[in-house]
This record gives sequence, structure tokens and C-alpha cells, in this order.
Amino acid sequence: DRVERAGNKLYLEFGGKLLFDYHASRVLPGFDPNVKMRLLQGLRDQADIILCIYAGDIERKKVRADFGITYDSDACKLIDDLRGWGLGVVGVVITRFEDQPAAVT
Repeated sequence: DRVERAGNKLYLEFGGKLLFDYHASRVLPGFDPNVKMRLLQGLRDQADIILCIYAGDIERKKVRADFGITYDSDACKLIDDLRGWGLGVVGVVITRFEDQPAAVT
């Protein structure tokens, strides 16, 4: 019913890490660090994935502590990882963009 009211589209937001969420698996016993990806795989024929990254994280060169890479590098890695799971990304959105030079290049 909700999907029909939204023009046959369902929008889901996944916060946190889509893959390799080792923090969650450490603090939540039995949590599968790739559970979000398995859910997306089940929706692969019906889903379009749009990856979002905060412009401020790009500008500050924020580092993902578990892998030691910057968030912008992690976004590129995630696109490759998604492809490896048989999922494609239709677009990347840089959120809260205010002409941050690092987010432009």
C-alpha cells in the first residue's frame, strides 16, 4: 500500500556501514556485519542504489578508522564492493555541498 502511494517506489535509507560493520558485530552479539548487503541483494532486481557522502567529510579528509582510508576513498571502494555483490550504484550524491574545494575534484 505504501509503495503504491509513492508511485510504486520504496525509499530505504541505510545508515552506518553497508559492509563490514565490525563495530556493530562487536557490540551486538550475533550481528552479521554484512546483513544490510544481504538485504539489498534480495532487492537487487527492484532497487536502485544512490550512495550519499557528506561534503564536510570529504573536505576534512575524514578517515574510516577500521580501514584507515578516507571517506571519499571508502565511497569508491563501496561502489566496487557493491559491484562484487552483483549490485550497481546509479548515482552518488554529495550532501550539504557548499563549494568545498576537496568535494569538487
